[in-house]
Amino acid sequence: MNKSLTPDLENLSRVDLEVMREAGLQILECYRVLQKSADNIVGEVLRGNEPFIELDHYPPGDIFDPESNCQYYYHAHRAGEHGHFHTFLRQKGMAATMQPIAQTRMDYMDERDDTICHLIAISMDNAGYPRTLFTTNRWVTAENWYSADDTIAMLDSFEIDLVPPSWPVNIWLTAMLRLFRPQIIKLVRQRDGAVERWLTNRPDEDVFEDRGLEITSEMAISVEDQIIAVNRALKLH
Repeated sequence: MNKSLTPDLENLSRVDLEVMREAGLQILECYRVLQKSADNIVGEVLRGNEPFIELDHYPPGDIFDPESNCQYYYHAHRAGEHGHFHTFLRQKGMAATMQPIAQTRMDYMDERDDTICHLIAISMDNAGYPRTLFTTNRWVTAENWYSADDTIAMLDSFEIDLVPPSWPVNIWLTAMLRLFRPQIIKLVRQRDGAVERWLTNRPDEDVFEDRGLEITSEMAISVEDQIIAVNRALKLH
């Protein structure tokens, strides 16, 4: 896993940096409001759904925004964290030119009437705050595999503009993908590199269904450090 770092932001446009800055402010505002009642992001997404059972999706049935065609859920199955969010974009939210790459077809792909792309996962600590970003192999989230370029192009479409299960959670999650967009781009490209290396070493196996490859890239993050880096970069423009 890559250590926590802030990317080189100097080459980003002021417009991009302002979007990131606004996202950072939204995240801090969500924290401020939740802290007034001793709540946090994880507690909000689990509210009313106790007990917390490993591998179950929270909220039950996932959260889907029919306008943006974005989806997410929270669950747990990894050591060293409380749990993590998985974020997706469904086919109707994608540009028509975006198509899955050539790949094997599994039964889980035929259980739905569209395609779905996993964007990024956000790992949470026991206090309810983000600790890492990571990407996964196809079998982990039963997705369709899109190229890194298409997946990156989808990031700007992610928005959960709903009240349930929690307005602060939905604002926070949308803002996280904006604040950490540079890191997510890096991780998605590392994801494809990991798959290519795995395939080179195991040419006779279906890399996308290989249970030996689960996490394809991961990076520690800090909301506070990212905001400081963005503010510093804005002063250089």
